[in-house]
Amino acid sequence: MKAGESQKTPTLLAIAWPIFVEQSLRILIGVVDTFMVSHVADGAVAALGVSNRLIMLALICFNFIGIGTSVVITHHLGAGDKKGAEGIATTALGVNLWMGLVTSALIYFFNAPLLRLMHLPDSLMIYALPFMSLMGGTVFLEAINTAIGAILRSHGNTKDVMFVTVGQNILNITGNSLVLFGFFGLPKFGVEGVACSSVFSRIVATTALLILLRHRLGLRIHWRTFIDLPLDRLRRILHIGLPAAGEHVAYWLAFMTITSFIARMGEQSLTIMAYSQTVQALVILFSLSLGLGTEIVVGRLIGAGDFEAAYHQLLRSLKLCLLLCAGGMAIIAAIAPQLIGLFSHDAAVIKGGALLLRIAFVLELGRVFNIVVINSLRATGDARFPVKIGAVFMWLFWVPNSWFLGLHLGWGLVGIWIAMACDEWLRGLLMYYRWVKRKWLPYAERSRAEVMRNNVPLVSET
Repeated sequence: MKAGESQKTPTLLAIAWPIFVEQSLRILIGVVDTFMVSHVADGAVAALGVSNRLIMLALICFNFIGIGTSVVITHHLGAGDKKGAEGIATTALGVNLWMGLVTSALIYFFNAPLLRLMHLPDSLMIYALPFMSLMGGTVFLEAINTAIGAILRSHGNTKDVMFVTVGQNILNITGNSLVLFGFFGLPKFGVEGVACSSVFSRIVATTALLILLRHRLGLRIHWRTFIDLPLDRLRRILHIGLPAAGEHVAYWLAFMTITSFIARMGEQSLTIMAYSQTVQALVILFSLSLGLGTEIVVGRLIGAGDFEAAYHQLLRSLKLCLLLCAGGMAIIAAIAPQLIGLFSHDAAVIKGGALLLRIAFVLELGRVFNIVVINSLRATGDARFPVKIGAVFMWLFWVPNSWFLGLHLGWGLVGIWIAMACDEWLRGLLMYYRWVKRKWLPYAERSRAEVMRNNVPLVSET
């Protein structure tokens, strides 16, 4: 494709369905781990749940580069500038590798103090410490995977990322079966074996993604890629990525604080939380896939200067996602006890988890607005508003109300889920208001101008 030749914007369905499958399989890795570890002990599941909160916080740090990369690349591709998109891609790879190496070292050497900050009971440390050492110590692989996945998706190669995730799941399930159940006469390794299996599948996935990056986009990775990091490219990535990181970090720090509240309620409450959120994640997939797909389409439209089409694309995506989410949560609410029963035979755990899943019907509909609308706001360049609103509501509303309802009034997990639902709805409606009032238009115009100023203008404008 020649510089200045605008690419045809792909349809939402063509982009979103492979993302849905990919995200389903990514979440399935966690579901499979939870299901298999539940055969070791409910306490092991609780320990992994807390450990994964810390690892997720690390992944957020990598993901903000991925988010910024994806948006800026779509702007370049929408404007027909392939060379500019390649430059952004190589910068993202270098930055994420260095961040990943530093983060891996910190988690590996300071895993015990981090777990104690989360008030993890000493009885669960035997499960959490080896898991954190292995999964946290190799988290730099996820940093690389995040960057490559964002690059491939923004170019429309969502199926490639999906197929890699399929292979990663197959390896993970096979490995877990071997180390947990001792098939073919192998010794049983418990939670530590699950971590080893996950690390191996990560290594294979990273290798496959690097090969695809070269094969699909022709990007050659040299050692200079990881040293030569142009400040102008990095600034443009961070302009979108840092606010996104701020929003995600605010969310996960708030959630980790609330997890510490739940830890004070006891081991059983941690277990119920882990099982309930594992099931809820199956419905969050609709929001994630349509949110990411809409971000890519809206970003292309912003780069091409078609702001009106971008406006209506978000509204169509939001309606579709609300319908899918409502249907999925209705099914989950109807069979909630049976779903929790797949993980535990404890009557109290099943009853508590089922109640949370029914409250989550309201919660997840509110979350749809935050995921889908915020992704589109970022795609226009309006990235700071969501983090400002998020920080205010999470720390002045969600966290205090979770403490008040859950601990002070003694409502336990029910109180915390109610506080979470109220937070999602209030923030989500504010995001929707900003979109329909078109407060994002000045940011979209600025993003479009930035691309055109740094690159060859469109043929239609010459």
